[in-house]
Amino acid sequence: MVNRESGLLGVSESSADVRDLLARERRDLRARDALALFCYQAKKWIGAYAAALGGVDTLVFSGGIGENAPVIRDRICAGLGFLGIRPSEARNARSAAVISAPTGRVRVRVIRTDEELVIARAVRRWARRGFPR
Repeated sequence: MVNRESGLLGVSESSADVRDLLARERRDLRARDALALFCYQAKKWIGAYAAALGGVDTLVFSGGIGENAPVIRDRICAGLGFLGIRPSEARNARSAAVISAPTGRVRVRVIRTDEELVIARAVRRWARRGFPR
């Protein structure tokens, strides 16, 4: 249940896919709540890590949501200006590699990921050393 029925799906009771939730959030309170909670949690962790690290130099968005959902990136960054996080609306909308505004002290980046390639490389390294028996 924790692995398959929680998170966005558990809160929305309809989907774990941010694209689906964004499409229905205007008419579906649970979809709206799931997205709000997701963004709140991300923002909270950014603040916690900023406090633990003594500040932020770069904020990176990656993975499916981080790479492909400008509205989610915008919602996460909203209210973090006090940390120097200021995304550019135009850059964010086109998912540029660097989406921070020139006035922001923190560089905000969108970095494409290729999980399959990383896994394949790790397996290749492991196979070359020999599988444990």
